[in-house]
Amino acid sequence: MPTPFETHEVTNQSAPFEDVNLFTTDRVLVEAVAREGGVAIGGELDAFGGVCGSAASAELARQANDSPPLLRTHDRNGRRRDIVEYHPAYHELMAISCSAGLHARAWEHLGKPGTPRAAGSNVVRSAGCYMAAQMEPGHCCPVTMTNAAVPTLMIEPSVASDWIPRIVRRSYDSSFLPAHEKLAVTIGMGMTEKQGGTDVRANTTRAEPVGASGSGRRYTLTGHKWFMSAPMSDAFLVLAQAKGGLSCFLLPRFRDDGSVNALHFQRLKDKLGNRSNASSEVEFHAAEAVLIGEEGRGVPAIIEMVTATRLDCAVSSAGLMRSALARAIHHTRHRSVAGRRLVDQPLMAEVLADMALDVEAATALTFRLARAFDHAEDERAGAWRRLMTPVTKYWVCKLAPALVYEAMECLGGNGYVEADALARIYREVPVNAIWEGSGNVMALDVLRVLQREPDVADSVIEDLERSVGGDAHLAAGLARIRAMLHEPRLLDRRARAFVELLAVVTAGAILRAHAPQVVADAFIVSRLASPQRTSYGQGIDWTDVRTIVDRALPPA
Repeated sequence: MPTPFETHEVTNQSAPFEDVNLFTTDRVLVEAVAREGGVAIGGELDAFGGVCGSAASAELARQANDSPPLLRTHDRNGRRRDIVEYHPAYHELMAISCSAGLHARAWEHLGKPGTPRAAGSNVVRSAGCYMAAQMEPGHCCPVTMTNAAVPTLMIEPSVASDWIPRIVRRSYDSSFLPAHEKLAVTIGMGMTEKQGGTDVRANTTRAEPVGASGSGRRYTLTGHKWFMSAPMSDAFLVLAQAKGGLSCFLLPRFRDDGSVNALHFQRLKDKLGNRSNASSEVEFHAAEAVLIGEEGRGVPAIIEMVTATRLDCAVSSAGLMRSALARAIHHTRHRSVAGRRLVDQPLMAEVLADMALDVEAATALTFRLARAFDHAEDERAGAWRRLMTPVTKYWVCKLAPALVYEAMECLGGNGYVEADALARIYREVPVNAIWEGSGNVMALDVLRVLQREPDVADSVIEDLERSVGGDAHLAAGLARIRAMLHEPRLLDRRARAFVELLAVVTAGAILRAHAPQVVADAFIVSRLASPQRTSYGQGIDWTDVRTIVDRALPPA
């Protein structure tokens, strides 16, 4: 029997959103993977979804973020160490994702000469990254960069033959050793400098050849990088000014003679989010590196890496949106107000359904882009990849912060405290919009594609026209897109409006072709035909919101 003064009794609270299979409970993801050609062998996505949604993985995520990396620049005798120490939970998360092949799945055939790339490998990998971001997004940074580095490394055969066999192994080796002594390696990246940021042509880091110059030859780099992520990676792709201009280099942590390379970390960034992962400021003191490609061709050499990382930014943002939505729905199904569950309250149901529309649209658009990466040799897929990568990254990454905030509001104070994962998700989502090109950079990249390759837009629009069918709202949106393409002076100032319209029309066309009618109708009408909105929960009161909510997270 309780004592007269016992007051602690927990009621009307939802259970932790844990031990949930992030694949099998996500109907939208399952459909997107199948639709876009993903071939998962032996139920591996099912199994990985169970791991990512487990209570054990949630605890690893908490530990890795509560104990952020520490920089050890010197040992006790004053010798340089330049080592970043991570919590063991971070290494466990890395091992989970690398064992699933998220760091190199699309390139595993390169480790087996004569073997073709597995069908749908980028789509399946994106599904894994979508779930890994929900498990813990910080560790996804080196996973993304390692995968994205491969096409740049392939420019120089001698470098590719040394590094790619170690990259494609489904293993993770955190030891601080030369690459040839390790079971597996990861690759980082450093492009921006404090005086230029996104304007990498303002870089001042100098590259001097050690003997003969040219691709595959050794150089020494002297300078700095203002942002270099995952500093304990085994090597980094960096840009530096050689005699022939801005060039791309592979900079390993160890020199050829086995000594530690001259990368001197100045400090770790104290970031808003992404706390489990280290980002550093670094100086190069005649550090040894290898030239990738020709001198002066640094941007074209590294652009393949940048493009692949932009896909992952969209995938991660879509995954985090999904996680926030699922947590909000889960909470409202278990929380009652005035004798009714929150999810049964009309205003709450409309908010949840409205959020679900954006999550499904973002997921559909992102996985359509992943399919283009699987078929890059096809002319039409290549056109989609070039134009829709910046469009998709722009729109999906812009959606995420507002949606996660709205999900947090659904939980009220429970969502605002650090004990709940939503606080961590909210701090995380801005990074994907900022990293590898913020909104204006994406908009300008779209303009560059349109100016250099005008046929690309025609190819994408022709694909969309086949999906629009008789939908008047989508047809009107396509007409506005075509009109804007013929007003280039206006487009310079309206690039953001153009990019957003193209993203919404494309997402709407995919939903019209493949989603349930209730979802497609609600998204298209509320996003293309209704007055501009400033928050969720408006403009869909005419539709079956409960069906949309239950599709987003089927009732247990």
